[in-house]
Amino acid sequence: MPLETRPPVPPFTRETAIAKVRAAEDSWNSCDPHRVSLAYSVDSQWRNRSEFVTGRDQIVTFLARKWARELDYRLIKELWAFDGNRIAVRFAYECHDAGSQWYRCYGNENWQFDEHGLMTHRHASINDLAIHEADRLFHWPRNQEDFSSRRPDDHPGLSDLGL
Repeated sequence: MPLETRPPVPPFTRETAIAKVRAAEDSWNSCDPHRVSLAYSVDSQWRNRSEFVTGRDQIVTFLARKWARELDYRLIKELWAFDGNRIAVRFAYECHDAGSQWYRCYGNENWQFDEHGLMTHRHASINDLAIHEADRLFHWPRNQEDFSSRRPDDHPGLSDLGL
């Protein structure tokens, strides 16, 4: 079986770390659990808030459940630090629940990659803030063909938005 490779691969430079972060943001904004899972090793280990997830099958199940309740999800990630095969990011996302309550969720992630660029470890700490719809900052449209939601290149990032 050929080994999977998910460029860029470690060791990361500033430019390749930024590219890796943007690729992760784009993938998560697709809200496609299977697509997202392919960036992780088959035995990837996650801590997401207080939940522990191991392997792609559990990642797909976790993400499907997440996006069934976090509606109109929009995410921005920003590189915080990198070294060798590790990247730290900060992020914020906006979504609403079935009752139309909007949230902005803030967090930090620590990532570790194997030599093929697949993430083997993901540690996420996340805080939720209820917001009014009028206070939303992430307004880019969904692609009507595949329902993905890539942030446009000219949309401000977290630092630009003062987050």
